[in-house]
Amino acid sequence: MTTSLALVADLGGTNTRVALADGKVVRADSIRKFSNADFPSLEPVLVRYLAEAGLARVDGVCVAAAGPVRDGVAVMTNLSWTIDAPQLVRATGASQTAILNDLQAQGHALGHIAPEYLRCLIDGPQQPGGAMLVVGVGTGMNAAPVHNTPWGRVVAASECGHITMPIRTEQDFRLARFVESWGAHAHGFAGVEDILAGRGLEHVYAFIAHEASQPPEKKAADIMAALAAGDPIARDTARLYVHILGAELGNLALIHLPFGGLYLIGGVARAMTPYMQEFGLTESFRDKGRFGEFMHNFALHVVEDDFAALTGCAAYLANGGRG
Repeated sequence: MTTSLALVADLGGTNTRVALADGKVVRADSIRKFSNADFPSLEPVLVRYLAEAGLARVDGVCVAAAGPVRDGVAVMTNLSWTIDAPQLVRATGASQTAILNDLQAQGHALGHIAPEYLRCLIDGPQQPGGAMLVVGVGTGMNAAPVHNTPWGRVVAASECGHITMPIRTEQDFRLARFVESWGAHAHGFAGVEDILAGRGLEHVYAFIAHEASQPPEKKAADIMAALAAGDPIARDTARLYVHILGAELGNLALIHLPFGGLYLIGGVARAMTPYMQEFGLTESFRDKGRFGEFMHNFALHVVEDDFAALTGCAAYLANGGRG
């Protein structure tokens, strides 16, 4: 089934973006942003959007939610909203509905993002039709493999942000031990997200500052400002952060073999992009011993399209809402 007019929405913890799409193409001039705090649930957001657009109904609706989706129901991680198909039908009158995890929506957007929104970080071959991997590094950290099959695109869910952080050096080991016990949210385990997400950057800074006998507390935005100003603690933080990021991306590449490329998304990834090559991202990514040469098979890009999740929702519906 192909929808002629679709409503697509990207639900974050703070804001929801809504747009109209013709097939796989999102109407850029239709994108609107709503503050979640102004609404008790998603349904009145969609009702208001359609009313302001002068529409009574649409043919299909697909939403991307920042939270786990099970049995067609999404539960937001940082918001007390639950989204299901009956809610979407009531709000939009659509005959076709779909609910995706936000990272899955990003995976469905691959191949539909304009080239100017893809910044190459690590050059390499990209096999047409090959498996791809989308990696989100922002408030949280996660990754989703993307496979094109004769039955449509499949973007598998995962929770790989909660696996153990990679440890390659003595400093990495000390960082893991520090993160296990430092701060109000320490839980005795140094997961990938505890190092690479927004709060993870704060953990790495605290570790570097602690070893330098400096005050350890600094928010992520302040760390990035200090980095831009050339602060040595912030630079050492970024260097260690990029080292861990490269090692973990390399691990994920070997697990999933994304010969079609890896794609980084998320605010933290984009903020760190200008520093990644300076601090050795490629070297850390390819530091896999006798498989170091094999790592040249993978290209890495950062996605700089703020509306990619909306495009992914549109593409998912246009492809029949399968996968």
